[in-house]
Amino acid sequence: MLRRIIACFFLLFMAFAFYQCARKGTPTGGPKDETPPELLRAEPENMTINFDAKKIRLYFDELVKLKDVQEQLIISPPLKYPPVLSPQGGANKFIDITIKDTLLENTTYTLNFGQAIVDNNEENPNPFLTYVFSTGSYIDSLELAGVVKDAFNKDTDDFVSVMLYKIDSAYTDSTLYKKPPNYITNTLDSTIIFRLKNLKEGRYALFAIKDASKDNIFDQKTDKIGFIKDTIDLPTDSIYRLDLFKEIQDYGVAVPSMAAKNKISFGYYGEGSDAVITPLTELPDTVRTKVLKERDKDTLNFWFTPFEMDSIIFTVKNEGLKIIDTFTVKSRKVEMDSLLLSPNQKGNLNFGEQLSIYVNTPITALDSAKISMITKDSIPVLYDVTLDPIKNKVDFDFLPQPNENYKIELLPGAVQDFFENTNDTIIYSLGTKSLADYGNLQLNLAGNSISYPIIVQLTNEKGELQREVYATSPQIFEFNNLNPGNYLVRVIFDENENRKWDTGSYLKRIQPEKVSYYPGVIEMRANWEKIETFNLLD
Repeated sequence: MLRRIIACFFLLFMAFAFYQCARKGTPTGGPKDETPPELLRAEPENMTINFDAKKIRLYFDELVKLKDVQEQLIISPPLKYPPVLSPQGGANKFIDITIKDTLLENTTYTLNFGQAIVDNNEENPNPFLTYVFSTGSYIDSLELAGVVKDAFNKDTDDFVSVMLYKIDSAYTDSTLYKKPPNYITNTLDSTIIFRLKNLKEGRYALFAIKDASKDNIFDQKTDKIGFIKDTIDLPTDSIYRLDLFKEIQDYGVAVPSMAAKNKISFGYYGEGSDAVITPLTELPDTVRTKVLKERDKDTLNFWFTPFEMDSIIFTVKNEGLKIIDTFTVKSRKVEMDSLLLSPNQKGNLNFGEQLSIYVNTPITALDSAKISMITKDSIPVLYDVTLDPIKNKVDFDFLPQPNENYKIELLPGAVQDFFENTNDTIIYSLGTKSLADYGNLQLNLAGNSISYPIIVQLTNEKGELQREVYATSPQIFEFNNLNPGNYLVRVIFDENENRKWDTGSYLKRIQPEKVSYYPGVIEMRANWEKIETFNLLD
């Protein structure tokens, strides 16, 4: 009996042992490596003077590799020919930098690697790694610090270049367009703060550029710019703020194209909406023409009644700038643009937003007697309807009621366009929600330094405008019947009183109009009544 008990225990023990051996598991390993690679030494040594080497080697305490070098590596002063870094695509305990350019005499150079050098396993970057050397007998040691902010948007672009140009006999206002700076740094992708180091004493001009082409010069067509009006004398303890903005591009006209059988499109840059388009080719007496700006585009459309043609020669004249361009537009096989109507709201009718019907061809006549609006109970609605020939739309002015459905009917001939085409019968159905489906926001502005007039705007989180109020004196700002969601508030200080935000101009030495953002996101829910105070500081 005892033997049986012992035998049973033995069999259970062996089965348990085999079970434990057969269990599958995942090794947990140690804690995640979050330590960045450490620079052990450099050849030549960091902070070397009388530098004349062509290759630099950096040694690290672990395997490292290169990541996003073109974005991350900033060399000040900039080199015409960028150095070659190796190894590329592999890991090693050292990085080689081969200099391909001729270095300036008696100049301190700074190589800021940003986050380009990372460890091989977890890609932890060494974010503060710099290598400094001088081709002269000493290392320049002055510094300059500040921040870069977007002049209009709440968020600032990443990878903004901050540039210092030495003001000497060769410097002019156009230098920024032609030559790279004497010193440069970059905000990279993690901060709006900048710090220029190892600078030489002297007088400088300070700029910020969102350098789209990464050529270290300013291109008005593609780049944003920020600048300090006054010159900077180094050394200085001042902290500088650069407001980044996109200039209105210098006026220019793109090559026009025949966009439709009855339309030639003239795209333009800058202030071109008042340009005068004149055909030099003699057109038949039966041909009628009209020029109209395209909605939401920098394009002037030359509309004409079709006729047989090979080409038309045009002049485009900018009266203010005294600029005349001449173009030849050749005929091509394209269809006509025909009359098309489209409402700006579909399905739900939003309170506080005007109902309009956009038309794609130039409107010439509106017959309000052929337009009607009724409720779901077939009760006629009191409304006004007007034709806007500049924006090429039909506007409806009425007071929508909650929990209501509206039917708008346009009978044939209600709208007539430039080509004497008229609409067929069109019916639009729109409805309103309950007031309880929306929220109401009351905004109070506080601060002793508010200068009027101002524009208070409500946007979504993408910065797209939802509502705005123009104020010439202190008041309470009410934004009623808001759809549930998150909103941002910005205040524009309208210095020139033209009821819009104005950007800046470097050559005219004009800074953009000031914009202040409410520091947080305002959440609105259905049936909410909310009061917020925006404290506008100096």
